[in-house]
Amino acid sequence: MNLLLKNATYINWNTLEFSVRNILITQEKTSLDFPEVVTKTSLPPDTEIIDCSGKLVTKSFAVGHHHAYSALAMGMPAPEKSPQNFHEILQYVWWRLDKCLDAGIIESSALVTAMACLKAGSTFIIDHHASPMAVKGSLEIIAKAFEKVGVSHLLCYEVSDRDGEKIARQGIDETERYLRHHQGLVGLHASFTVSDKTMRQAVALTKIHNTGIHIHVAEDGYDQERCLREHGQRVIGRLSKSGVLNSPKTILVHCLHLDDNERELLRSSPVWVAQNSESNLNNNVGHFRSAGLGNNLMLGTDGMHSDMLRSAKAAFLTGQQSDNITSESAYRRFRNVHRYLSENNFEGDGENNLVVLDYASPTPVTCENFSAHFIYGLTAEHVTHVISNGKLVVRNRKILTVNEEEILEESRRQAARLWDRMAL
Repeated sequence: MNLLLKNATYINWNTLEFSVRNILITQEKTSLDFPEVVTKTSLPPDTEIIDCSGKLVTKSFAVGHHHAYSALAMGMPAPEKSPQNFHEILQYVWWRLDKCLDAGIIESSALVTAMACLKAGSTFIIDHHASPMAVKGSLEIIAKAFEKVGVSHLLCYEVSDRDGEKIARQGIDETERYLRHHQGLVGLHASFTVSDKTMRQAVALTKIHNTGIHIHVAEDGYDQERCLREHGQRVIGRLSKSGVLNSPKTILVHCLHLDDNERELLRSSPVWVAQNSESNLNNNVGHFRSAGLGNNLMLGTDGMHSDMLRSAKAAFLTGQQSDNITSESAYRRFRNVHRYLSENNFEGDGENNLVVLDYASPTPVTCENFSAHFIYGLTAEHVTHVISNGKLVVRNRKILTVNEEEILEESRRQAARLWDRMAL
C-alpha cells in the first residue's frame, strides 16, 4: 500500500531546511514534490492518507552500535560476586549472560529490540552479537526477527578467543556463512580477547566479502594494558598492523583510552568511531573525547536501550565536561550513521524511511534553532508514525507488523529462563 503524508512540516535531515508539503511514499521511492491539492485521480491506487498537519516529518533514525542479545537483562538478579572493575563486569555479568543464550532467547531478544527501536524512531540497526554456546545460525535468527518487525540491519557475530579456539572458529564460520547471503560486518570482541590468528582470519574475511570489522576498542584501560603486555604495542597500532584500519566499513566502538598517536592513526584512516556515552557511564570507564579523531563519528546505544534521541542527549551532556561538542555537532553525530551506510552502499536506509513527530513545542521551531529542540525538547514519546522501507510499521505509537503483547509475554518467559540458566 502507498502512503501520503498530507500537510507535513518536512525537515530535510541533512540541511535542516523546513517546508510544508504532501509526501507520497511507496516502497520504491519517496516523492517530496507531490501537488499541494490532493485529488483521488492524482493519487496512485491503494494510497492511505495520514493528515500530518502540525506534525514534523523527517528521515527516521538508525543505531550505530547495538547489542540486541542484552535485551532481556533488564531487572535480572545481580551477580553473586560484585564486580570491582570493568574486566569483572564482563566476567560476572555479560560473559555469563551470553553463555546462557539459546535460539529462543536470541529470537525474543531480537524481536523486543526491533520493536523498541521502531517505537523510538529507528528503522536501521547495526548490531554486534555474541552467544558462544549457540553460535551456529544465531545471525540468521536475528535477521529474520528484525525483518519480521520491520527493521533493516547490518549484523555481525562477536568473534573472540575468550572461550577457546574452537568457539572462536565457530564464530568465524558463522560469519562466513552469513556473509554469503547478507550484507554484514565481521565482528570481533576486543583486542584483549582476540588472538593474532583470529585477527588474521577476521581481516581475511573482510577482504573476501568486501566488508569491514566491527570491534570494541580501548573501552577501558585494561584493553591497552593487555595489548602492551602481550603484543608490545597499543591497541590502535595492533589493529593498524593487522589491516583493520584499511576499510571505510570498519567500526571501532568506544575509543576512550587512546593517546595522541593513536588518534592520529584513526584520523588518517577511513574507519568510523561509534560513541556510547551512557554505557561508558554505567561501566565507569571514562568519558568520550572526540579530539583528534576526525569527522567519522556516530552514535550507538551499546545495548543499554534502543533510543537514539536519548543517546544523542547523553553524548551532548557528558561532553560538556570532557568533549568539544555543541547541539549542532551532537545532531551531526546522531545523523552520521546515514552517511556511513550510504557511503558504503549498504541497503535499507533510503529516503523512504521516515518518522512523524507530534511535537507541540511551546516555542517556535526553526531551521536555526532545531538542534536546540533536538537536545532539549524532542524525545521518543513524540514518535507517532514510522515508515520503514516505504511501509507504515508504526501508527499512533502502535507496531503494525507484529503482536506486541504476544512478543512481550514470550520475552518475559524467555527472560525468566535466561535468569534461571545464569543462576546455575
